[in-house]
Amino acid sequence: MKTKLWVAGILALFVLYLIMTFNQAYRFITSGELIAQVMGVAVLVIPTLGVWILIREIIFGLRTQKMGKQLAEAGELPEDLPRMPSGRFVREAADADFPNHQADVEAHPESWKSWYRLALAYDACGDRRRARTSMRTSINYWVQEQKTK
Repeated sequence: MKTKLWVAGILALFVLYLIMTFNQAYRFITSGELIAQVMGVAVLVIPTLGVWILIREIIFGLRTQKMGKQLAEAGELPEDLPRMPSGRFVREAADADFPNHQADVEAHPESWKSWYRLALAYDACGDRRRARTSMRTSINYWVQEQKTK
């Protein structure tokens, strides 16, 4: 619940930023001076890019959450690894568990469930970049599966 409130707060601030930015861009564009008009168009580019990134990340999060819920309901999430008092996974346990998930993906390369578990394993090992890449692969296979249903 705290995460959703945090996201809602960030979204509210972002919407306020967008309103102020688009207002300023409008003022530049309607000023009648060429340089100001060019600046107005340029001012629109960054927020537009920000909106695209935000939408993409929200969709990523929603899909990841839905997929995780599906796996949890089916009892197919990996067993929880031991954690340190800080909440991080014990690295040795994560490293020891990783080959199981890697072998699962090699055995089932088009299974979104295998890729999801591999993403969790990468995250437990501290490799966030590969975790996100694996999760995106998982999402792609999941979306394909949803289309065939």
